[in-house]
Amino acid sequence: MAGKEDVKDGAGSGLDMLRSEVGDYLGAQAQNLVGKTGEKLTGLTQKLLDSASGDGGGGGGGGGFIKGVGSRILQGESPFKAIVTEKAGDVKDKVVDKAKGLFGGKSKGKSGRAKVMNIIEVLDIGLPLRTTYDHWTQYDEFSGFTKGVQSVSQSDEITSDWKLKVGPSKRSYKASVQEQIPDDRIVWTSEGAKGTTRGCVTFHELAPSLTRIVLVVEYSPAGFFEKTGNIWRAQGRRLRLDFKNFQRYVSFADPDEVEGWRGEIRDGEVVRTHEEALEEEEQEAAEEGEEGEGDEEEYEDEYEDEEEDDEAPDEEGEYEDEEEEDEEDEEER
Repeated sequence: MAGKEDVKDGAGSGLDMLRSEVGDYLGAQAQNLVGKTGEKLTGLTQKLLDSASGDGGGGGGGGGFIKGVGSRILQGESPFKAIVTEKAGDVKDKVVDKAKGLFGGKSKGKSGRAKVMNIIEVLDIGLPLRTTYDHWTQYDEFSGFTKGVQSVSQSDEITSDWKLKVGPSKRSYKASVQEQIPDDRIVWTSEGAKGTTRGCVTFHELAPSLTRIVLVVEYSPAGFFEKTGNIWRAQGRRLRLDFKNFQRYVSFADPDEVEGWRGEIRDGEVVRTHEEALEEEEQEAAEEGEEGEGDEEEYEDEYEDEEEDDEAPDEEGEYEDEEEEDEEDEEER
């Protein structure tokens, strides 16, 4: 019995020693961890102090991040939560900044500007110059053969309201003609909630029955969807297709039924109305007709004079022949 008790006492003393050693080891590790944590907190505090005094050396972005973390720690948040929250906010700001720069918004440190789309198209149409130009001036007919123009209403000779559609997006514009010279060129500007445009269309006679149209448009989109469509060039494709639809329409239309607007606009003001232009054309046609009649009369007079001149030498020749015969008769006598 005494032997068994001695064994139990030895085992108990060994277990106590093991527990003591484990406790000492864990205590040393805990003290080491606390020391390292204290050093990190001391370093972080020093960085916060350096950033606050302007000696961070990491630039404005790093100093701002550290200041934000320090502010959150002072407000009672844990260091881990403060770092994660501040980093998430920094990432969000960068994403928003990139998005604004992509769609033309003002980003931090950059002057945002919407990208302007330049559209240039050229078409040759097998019609006379005047007929092609007259078709183009009939804006109220555009909704009948194009897919992008829904309706056009003219307020006067200069301004008109356009309702357009590009894909699912609808928009309205108020257009103003700045210059319009018959059979030559039309220059206009337009404004709307979804963008602005500046355009010029010119007409060139290549042959009596062949006309070239050159269309130049500068489009500045406004709004999220318009700028997104501008990335995919949706507006340019729509205009190009409708330009070809105009070519198809005028090629099969009756040229005798079209009556274009023949007025003239300069600097946004009408300098010659449609009626005045038609009167001038009639007067010019009448004057050309009178000149043509005068030329015909002069030609007839010249022709008659030539005939008289041709007959005059014959009469003189006959008269000379008669004198010679009389002289011969006298000599015979």
